[in-house]
Amino acid sequence: MKKILLLSDTHSCVDEHILKYVREADEVWHAGDIGDLSVTDAIKALKPLKGVYGNIDDKEARLEFPEENIFDCEGMKVYMIHIGGYPGKYRSNVKATIMREKPDIYICGHSHILKVQYDQMYQVLHMNPGAAGISGFHQVRTMLRFEIDKGKISNLEIVEWPKNKKAELL
Repeated sequence: MKKILLLSDTHSCVDEHILKYVREADEVWHAGDIGDLSVTDAIKALKPLKGVYGNIDDKEARLEFPEENIFDCEGMKVYMIHIGGYPGKYRSNVKATIMREKPDIYICGHSHILKVQYDQMYQVLHMNPGAAGISGFHQVRTMLRFEIDKGKISNLEIVEWPKNKKAELL
């Protein structure tokens, strides 16, 4: 069993509120728009990290993280990309990857809108954790946390807090 923290769109923001949840996880997944790599460095200092780069990420982030990440976790196949769309509105390359790879979980970021939706057509759980950073139009900062055990997700929880709450950046 693994406790996962899923976040995206930090845009160079890492603060104690994020790191509190990092410490409680077994593994952290970042779905892109990291910003400054001090964000992922702070996370990696505490827990294992899997991630992808996003559209705002520079060449250093693109050297450290792939555009797409496909991996297994506790009996579930995971497909992560920053910009990919959602059920019924996938980008063509994402739809092709979903059809070819048949993941159990498809993760993207970019929209700053938290969404968890099961796609009946492709039999895949779509997850977008929203935005954990303070840059962007969103009014609430969000992340997802859940457990994966023997091919099943449980204890899915939305972590949210006001964007206007002062972020004590590290």
